[in-house]
This record gives sequence, C-alpha cells and structure tokens, in this order.
Amino acid sequence: MLRHPCPPRTDWRAKVEAVGLTYHSHADGPYWDESACYELTADEVSALETAANTLHGLCIQAAEAVVDNAWWTRLGIPAPAVPAILRSWDDDDFSLYGRFDLSYDGHTPPKLLEYNADTPTALVEASVAQWFWLQDTRAAADQFNSIHERLIEAWRRWAGRTIHFSSIKAHSEDEMTVLYLRDTCEQAGVQNKSVYIEDLGWDLRRKSFVDLDDTPINHCFKLYPWEWLWHEGFGVHLATVQTRFIEPTWKMLLSNKGLLPILWELFPGHPNLLPAYDRAAPLGNRYVRKPKLSREGSNVTWVEGGVVVEETGGDYGDEGHVYQALAALPDFDGHHPIFGVWMIDHEAAGLGIREDTRRITGNLSRFVPHFFRLPTPFPPA
Repeated sequence: MLRHPCPPRTDWRAKVEAVGLTYHSHADGPYWDESACYELTADEVSALETAANTLHGLCIQAAEAVVDNAWWTRLGIPAPAVPAILRSWDDDDFSLYGRFDLSYDGHTPPKLLEYNADTPTALVEASVAQWFWLQDTRAAADQFNSIHERLIEAWRRWAGRTIHFSSIKAHSEDEMTVLYLRDTCEQAGVQNKSVYIEDLGWDLRRKSFVDLDDTPINHCFKLYPWEWLWHEGFGVHLATVQTRFIEPTWKMLLSNKGLLPILWELFPGHPNLLPAYDRAAPLGNRYVRKPKLSREGSNVTWVEGGVVVEETGGDYGDEGHVYQALAALPDFDGHHPIFGVWMIDHEAAGLGIREDTRRITGNLSRFVPHFFRLPTPFPPA
C-alpha cells in the first residue's frame, strides 16, 4: 500500500461537478482531494473485499441474535419500532447498500470500525468521481469499483413498480446522492418519483403515505435515518404502514454501533473485529468511546493512558455508548486513511478512502481516490 502525491487535474472542479459531485470543497479546503492517491496491490484489494463479505455475514448473525434474545434496549431501539423490525426481518426485505469503515495497514487483517448500513453517503465520489479520475490519470490501472453496475443490477428486480426517492430539502450532498441513485434506478428501467421527507403526507382513509400528487407511496428509498423517522410526527404510522422502505427497517440492527459489543461476544478474537464492550473497564485506559447512533464521527472520544487525546462534538450520546479497542491506523506522513468498502445487494462492490490528519474521521475528512495495478501476465512459453 502506497500513498502518492500527484498533481490535480487542471479543471478538476468542473470535471467532478460534471459527474454529479457538487460537494467537493468546503471552507477549510477540498473534500474531494486528488492531490494524492492510494495505490493498492491486488492482494490488498482481495483482503478488503473478503473482509467486508465476511463481516456482513457476521453482522447478519449478530442481528439474528438480537432478534432471538430481544436485545432491543442494548441497541436503544424504541419499543414502537420492534414489530416493524420483526416483520421486515421475517420478510427479508430488500437491502440495496451499506458501507463498512475498516482500518487496514496492508499487513494485518482489516478491522471493523463501524457499519454504515442505513444511510451511507460518499457514494457519488466512490462510484463515479474516482472512476473518471482513473480514466483521466491512470487508464492502464484498475480500481476496486463495480458499484455503478451492481446498483443497476440490484434495481432490476423492481421492474414494473414505482419507487419514490426521498431526502431532506436544502442538503446538497444528500440530494446529489439521491439523484445519482435515481439515475441508476432509471438505467435499470424502473419507474421512480421524487418526494422530500418534509413533503410526505398521510392519507388516513387509505392508511398510506402519499406524495404531493396524492399518489400512494408503496416503495420508498429514503436517505434519512430510521431512528429519526420514528421521532417524526408521522412516526406513529410506521409500525403499520404497508410502504416498503429502502433501506428496510431491519437495517436498524446493523446500522447501530451497539452491535459492535454483540459481535465481539459472539465471535471473540475474530481477525476482522476489534474488542468492543458496553463499558470501558475491559479495555483498561486505551479505547474509543462511540455513541450508538452517531454519524460522521460525531461525539467520538479517543482515550490513551486514561487521557482524552482527541474528541469531536455533536448532538449524539443520549442513546448510550459503546467502547472499542484502538485501531492501528496507518500513518502516511501524518495522513490516516479509513477504507470504506461498499456493499451492494449483500456483496462487496467497491472502495472509497477517506483520510485525515486526525485519528477520528469526520464529515470534513478528505476523499482520496485509489487504484491498483493489474498483475503482469507471464510471457508465453
């Protein structure tokens, strides 16, 4: 694994905007950062792919343990959500995507940091922006990236139905993610419509969510966390409504960091897991404390020698915390990468790398493209 400094394309802003990545910069600098890139080997790509597929299977088993043992309070799941989760789980409702965040140094097995299984973002940059960067800069190389094709294939099973796509208003990153997913849905030949979360209506007579045209919403992709939906005014209807959501209600089990201690209980010593507990004591004075439902690195505390060496702000934590052993993050001249492996329809499909000079990856951490070189074929005998 290597980190290469490289000159950005002269017109890189226009190029990434042209493929849908409008959130590429912020007040502190670039979010999309092609002044560097990561080179992996084919074996390292295989290790990340294998780890993600393995971890997804472990998470499904851990979710089943939650269901079988009714460990709802361990995950801070509200009681009204339980019947909906059970129904969704028993029906094996369709899951489109998720993203594992892994620590990996190229030598020891990749380790799970968390599973963004409900509303993962950084999709446009992983699927599209870095692919076009590769074609412009290293066309002879390859990339761990079949996200686009796999999304289209996953949508094909919805042929003959209409899917509503929903996110909040005035959030450009979420809107572009939803727009991109709608595009892949259209390429699969599936009808779709748009409706903002704020514009969802409830038809009392039909007992159905409706859009602004009063059309019933039977199938809905929502880029909005499930735990937020249950606290909305219409949350009372979620337990009985027939609308099928993507991601489904059962993904509340996988998107919750409360699953990390359960994973370690069920699979202690697994090479792709870090020790994790519901309390700090088993880890001594070196651990990371994470809220069960935080996003984008919010309210995370890094403790070494009993001293807080790094922490982030935010609005999470009332739901409780988990405690995870420190990961051995790679260090490339002060840059720490996190490897985000995308799961599409239950299988690993691509990689996005975020890096920061801090040890806690946050919403402003940079997205850096990657490539790997194809093995050189042996000359004919």
